[in-house]
Amino acid sequence: MRTGSVGLGLAVLSAASFGTSGSFAAALMRAGWSPGAAVTVRVSIAALVLTVPAVVQMRGRWAVLRRSAPSVVAYGLLGVGAAQLCYFNAVQHLSVAVALLLEYSGTLLVVGWVWLAHGQRPRALTVAGAALSILGLVLVLDVTGSQHVDLVGVLWGLGAAVGLATYFVLSSHTDDSLPPVALAWAGLSIGTPALLVAALVGVVPLHATSSDAVLAGQHVSWVLPIAGLSLLAAAFAYCVGIEAARRLGARLASFVGLAEVLFAVLFAWALLDQRPGWQQAVGGVIVLVGIALVRVDDREPAPVVPVAAGLAPVAA
Repeated sequence: MRTGSVGLGLAVLSAASFGTSGSFAAALMRAGWSPGAAVTVRVSIAALVLTVPAVVQMRGRWAVLRRSAPSVVAYGLLGVGAAQLCYFNAVQHLSVAVALLLEYSGTLLVVGWVWLAHGQRPRALTVAGAALSILGLVLVLDVTGSQHVDLVGVLWGLGAAVGLATYFVLSSHTDDSLPPVALAWAGLSIGTPALLVAALVGVVPLHATSSDAVLAGQHVSWVLPIAGLSLLAAAFAYCVGIEAARRLGARLASFVGLAEVLFAVLFAWALLDQRPGWQQAVGGVIVLVGIALVRVDDREPAPVVPVAAGLAPVAA
């Protein structure tokens, strides 16, 4: 229980840190930055910042990184690079709300993965929690029938969902002897060239300026939102999120991660003066109830169904 409580606290802290990214990125984009430039600089600076701590932690343990190479590469390409690449392409065809909703449907993919790969069939409370969480997200993001839906955008959004699910699954299942800082550094280091290649081939437009940004009604240097994106919403958030996923498991960690949307709304209110409405408040409460149901269900051992003859399932 103590480990679970610590993991829950870390997951909320990670969600809050990730939740600042929208406000920092919005401030940069209003100053003339393209979304692709903001996320590429964010990931590359975070990788540089984590280099020294990661190298120090990996002294004498490089064999662990080599042994985990397939998972680390998949984490960097899918969990870091592809998730953000697909999301930013999705918002070019869809509203931000619909794109976010599609990306966070990745939590359902995590439930399906735990079921198929580890034989842990979701029980009634998890199913109810998932349904409430998605309903709450619809309200928070104000997704209505008037939103334009484009098939290409939907496909990009589903790609982002796969990337998000990969992030939680690999964060929880990589070798525990590989420190979270090292895994985050390796993933960000792999995601950076992937984003740069995407920019070179024209998939991600890159454009940046040195104009001041506006945060909390004040004109600030562009360095401030870049620092927030890179240090708080990337380097710190990824490290804490990996540790949380290892303590909670992919399923519960992914549902707690939905709180990122709620924090994003609160930070947008504080930093961008985007006041939430009553519908978003109701939706936020519903999301929290859904997360609570999954948390309660996670406390009890799930019924395990063998995946294949002779193979013992592994707890998620």
